[in-house]
Amino acid sequence: MRDTNVNTDIPSSAYAATVLAVKQLTIALPAGADRSHAVHNISLEVRQGEIVCLLGESGSGKSVIAQAVMGLLPATLKTLNGDIELLGESVLTASPMRIRQMRGEMMAMVFQEPMTALNPIMTCGAQVDEMLAQHSHSRASERRRRILEIFEHVQLPEPERIYASYPHQLSGGQRQRIVIAMALILKPALLICDEPTTALDVTTQAEILKLIRELQTESGTAVLFITHDFGVVAEIADRVVVLRLGDMIEQGPKMQVLQQPREPYTRMLLGAVPGLVPRARPPVQKAYPLLEARAIGKTYLTGSWPGRKREVKAASDVSLTVLPGETVGIVGESGSGKSTVARCIARLIEPTTGDIFADGRSVAKARGRDLYPFRRSVQVVFQDPYRSLNPRQTVGDSIIEGPLNFGVPYAQAWQRAEELMTLVRLKPDALHRYPSEFSGGQRQRISIARALACEPQVLIADEAVSALDVSVQAQILELLDDIQRRLRIGILFITHDLRVASQICDRVIVMRRGEIVEEGLIEDVFLAPRHEYTQALLAAAPGRGFSFGTA
Repeated sequence: MRDTNVNTDIPSSAYAATVLAVKQLTIALPAGADRSHAVHNISLEVRQGEIVCLLGESGSGKSVIAQAVMGLLPATLKTLNGDIELLGESVLTASPMRIRQMRGEMMAMVFQEPMTALNPIMTCGAQVDEMLAQHSHSRASERRRRILEIFEHVQLPEPERIYASYPHQLSGGQRQRIVIAMALILKPALLICDEPTTALDVTTQAEILKLIRELQTESGTAVLFITHDFGVVAEIADRVVVLRLGDMIEQGPKMQVLQQPREPYTRMLLGAVPGLVPRARPPVQKAYPLLEARAIGKTYLTGSWPGRKREVKAASDVSLTVLPGETVGIVGESGSGKSTVARCIARLIEPTTGDIFADGRSVAKARGRDLYPFRRSVQVVFQDPYRSLNPRQTVGDSIIEGPLNFGVPYAQAWQRAEELMTLVRLKPDALHRYPSEFSGGQRQRISIARALACEPQVLIADEAVSALDVSVQAQILELLDDIQRRLRIGILFITHDLRVASQICDRVIVMRRGEIVEEGLIEDVFLAPRHEYTQALLAAAPGRGFSFGTA
């Protein structure tokens, strides 16, 4: 019996029929690009009730395919050959008006970053209502009822409150559920998910993946899922398509591709997937701490009227030390206080309580010039290197800016920048180029070089590899490990990716709701977690227990 939720545009006989067919698609890149095509001769199908994952590194063409299917290709990209058919109808030859009709009714997309996909000055309910009003003739009261129903269906708490809330008032996971609700409310035949869980913590990620699988199963929706996370693929995929530099390398059922890959490139990607079992690392020698935080707390006041203000404790009684040559990880969900603690320790925000010691000197209350030595000894590598690098400055100018501010002569600072380029495995002539001319992984290497230019004793890496491909991620982790061995620096590593933490950390701190719930050696915490919250985090890691690349 056919599910009543299935889009009525789909023939009743087509429960295993092809919803999306990409046929020998070739899309050209603008003149002067590193290669001639964004994608070349790509053919794939997504059937009803099936999840097909597109896998590949940045620049492989995954998102270009999604944009082409949705009719959202930039004007600079031209389709040279092939066709895209949605329920047998050509997308490439459809008129702009027909494409607008297809979006929402026949196909919908969930983007990677919900905060940029949602309008910040409209309530969540109004944004979903706007699309519903465009594609239906329902009365406002009927549309509101349907929106509240879909909010409840995607497991949003208090749908009435969410309806009236603005995006910034919700958590990352709740915002992503809003985007999913918006995509599904018209029951499209095809759902395209472009890295929808990359920036989410493991428990929220697990909830979103479970939600997509449930909605896809009950509605018979075809799903094209774009990701670079092999754990997510292991969790959700039916079939897998592997892309590299615009070419299709391999495709097949999930188990075949992930456990018996035919192509060397696929095997290389699988080999770069970090495991949850901690990697053996030499023991850290006892020494005087490079950095110490004692009972750090951060409290925010919300509300504007007297009597209506309330305290929100973002962090409470957090203490930690970082020794020379040691990597200390902080893990936890969004809102656990990881980044708040890191920013307090780096003195980017003021801690409400507690003290911070660098080389034995208290810096929690230091101001102005008294902070100069600390600013030089503790440097931060942020999550998004594109936003943390000035797009108007050359790479060289960005790297030498810090040393120049601390009185280092220009020639000496430039020579050090050239040495750092070699250290982070880039050519010195990269100093004369701009951040936009590099890939995400290369920009992160540049950010690391900039942080090292001031010769710090401690690096604070705040989600420094969370948005990178597994191969680039492996390179950055290896680079940090190599730099640490050479320079004996300490690293405070903040991450929501437990696989990454298991490979680079010596000790780990688990945070929940601003407090430390467990800490210890990485092997002790990951292999024999004592706290139920730590156990839940590890259990929620996507692909846990899956053996990549082995039959």
